[in-house]
Amino acid sequence: MPTYYPPGGFHFKVEFVGVDGADSDTEQRFQEVSGLNFEIETEELKEGGENRFTYKLPKRAKYPNLVLKRGLLQGTALLDWCKSAMNTWFTVVIYDFKPADIIVTLLDEADKPAAIWNVVQAYPVSWKTSDFRAQDNSIVIETLEMAYQYFERKM
Repeated sequence: MPTYYPPGGFHFKVEFVGVDGADSDTEQRFQEVSGLNFEIETEELKEGGENRFTYKLPKRAKYPNLVLKRGLLQGTALLDWCKSAMNTWFTVVIYDFKPADIIVTLLDEADKPAAIWNVVQAYPVSWKTSDFRAQDNSIVIETLEMAYQYFERKM
């Protein structure tokens, strides 16, 4: 009788589809991914004469921002993509910026996909680095925050 073991959440990769130069192994390594969840908004409807409850009717799905964290890299394609987004939306100069699909793949112990999430039409809304502290012995972490339309789980 086969025994099922849930996959660990520490072995994964992140791929940016449509971002030039982001297909290298270095660009796909992140230490943390969060924001792969959704919530259904509801609207309450009160019916006259019914005082025991209110109806909760579903509206739309709401997705939080996708947050990606990794050690600071120099000269990365993702940073160039983020700068392109910033120059497109915050200056008069027009660049050809295109949102990207992001594929997050959870891998099993044999490096085979255990689950795949396709994040559709993502674009950067925030990029930041961790604080510099002389008393800490830690690496500098860059955090990329992405807004997106929706995601689909493939497996």
